[in-house]
Amino acid sequence: MAGPALKAAALAAALQRCPGDHPLPWQLRVVPVCASTELELERWLAASGRFPLAVCARQQRYGHGQQGRVWQSPAGGVWLSAALPWPSHPIGAASLALAAAVGVALELEALDLRPQIKWPNDLLLRERKLAGILPRLRWRGGQVRYAQLGVGINGCNRVPPGAINLAQGLGQPHHPQAQPPLLAARVLRGLEWAAAAADQPELVRRQAEQRLWRPEGIEHNGALWRVAGLAADGGLRLCRGSEVAVLQRAF
Repeated sequence: MAGPALKAAALAAALQRCPGDHPLPWQLRVVPVCASTELELERWLAASGRFPLAVCARQQRYGHGQQGRVWQSPAGGVWLSAALPWPSHPIGAASLALAAAVGVALELEALDLRPQIKWPNDLLLRERKLAGILPRLRWRGGQVRYAQLGVGINGCNRVPPGAINLAQGLGQPHHPQAQPPLLAARVLRGLEWAAAAADQPELVRRQAEQRLWRPEGIEHNGALWRVAGLAADGGLRLCRGSEVAVLQRAF
């Protein structure tokens, strides 16, 4: 099911065909296979010291997601790590995970899809996992230097049970928008939206809440709770009768 191989020239051309409202001067690198795009990005940052940067791999051998869980990263998907500007003081800034999730969701909605945000860092399509986002703030001298994001999104690759790829969502196994070059370009445009909205936490919260996945119940402290929405800081608000709890997630 994998589409054409992702190359740096193809990604740059796809960005030109996928205009954005808040473009960033990306430096781009594409590698055929790597252990992890996060490691590749960190090596590049150490050498250059400049951002925004993005590294894409056609395939990862040891991709990982939240809490170190293995993320299958075969050819045909987009496996990307990026470093981008972020406010130096996180107080008053948006949730990085939610801003990135909203930005990518907006790009998918342009394809007439209806993705949902599974708090705190997954995107669902038809209640199956489409994408995962690993957000980190990188600090220096008590201030945030930049935001680092790992994004894995299923394009036209094989997926494990319980997951979905974009080609399935679009109803065509070889849909051009599900091929790695265009899909990676859309991810980068989504991250640009996140960077532009970084100083607008309430905007990000509202946008995320509109797309929030609300299952029938979430287990918390041995009981089922109802998802009530998002707190001002991006935490997940749960209700159970008159009780209210707010979940926070560290990455």
